[in-house]
Amino acid sequence: MKSITYGELSFQEVCKKIKEYTSKDLQGTYVISIGTDSQSYNGLTKMVSVITLVRKSKGGIFFYDIKKLKMIKDLRQKIFAETQYSLELAAKVMEFVEKNEIHATLEVHVDIGEGGDTKYLVKEIAGWVGALGFKCCIKPESYASTGIADKLSKRGSRVG
Repeated sequence: MKSITYGELSFQEVCKKIKEYTSKDLQGTYVISIGTDSQSYNGLTKMVSVITLVRKSKGGIFFYDIKKLKMIKDLRQKIFAETQYSLELAAKVMEFVEKNEIHATLEVHVDIGEGGDTKYLVKEIAGWVGALGFKCCIKPESYASTGIADKLSKRGSRVG
């Protein structure tokens, strides 16, 4: 994984940063959000997954991972792939959070919404995420996927 602040990090190092960050203010309210967005160009799909850690009203940090895959052309397939990456990452983060007794809400942010081309996927995707025990956030609340990951996945983004 990578961080604009800390550079290249292993997943274990990301977890260590999460623990350090949440230890600074034990009275703070923390939200860990995980989201993925992708863009297809040049025959590939650039899949960007993000872990954000927000201390409400006090800012936050984020970490990201980029995968380049064979081009995914179908919108439904692309949304399912994004959600799968987010859920896999969320499961790993949840395991760490529970093991280390970190008090934070965990959310999975999905790049779908009640309007537009993805409205027919909302029930199915939200049901899938919820069935695995995660809070599902969709547009406009899904800032990890629709804001941060989206910006990093765009062609011309300064990140790999």
